[in-house]
Amino acid sequence: MSAPGLAWLASNPIAYPALEVLHIVGIALLLGSLVLLELRVWGAAPELPLRPLARLALTVTIGGFALVAASGLLMFATQPAELLGNRALQLKLALVLAAGLNAVAFHARGSLERGDGLARAQTVLSTGLWLGAIVCGRWIAYL
Repeated sequence: MSAPGLAWLASNPIAYPALEVLHIVGIALLLGSLVLLELRVWGAAPELPLRPLARLALTVTIGGFALVAASGLLMFATQPAELLGNRALQLKLALVLAAGLNAVAFHARGSLERGDGLARAQTVLSTGLWLGAIVCGRWIAYL
């Protein structure tokens, strides 16, 4: 049973697929901007100033995450009863939470300025967590 007023979203031949497209665009913005910054932390393109790149990447990442969250919540609202017990969705949400906590830890310890081994490990962890969340997201429909 979908949330009141959202039944049309699940049944509309254009609305739900458009929502899925917005979700994918948000994922592309989020992960794409993170990977560029993470590559810079690893030493790629040293001619690019790290601070301005980080500010731009953070803005794009937050925008991408907002798009992913909004579209994801709308998709969830079309069938919450079925999705609450979905193991892939549960794992996806746990991975997103872990990715967020990793980002908070990265910035709290000043990893951007340090550029040390732990900072690089955090970037690898970040990419892995987000890729895991994407994989789980694809599996939601199949579990």
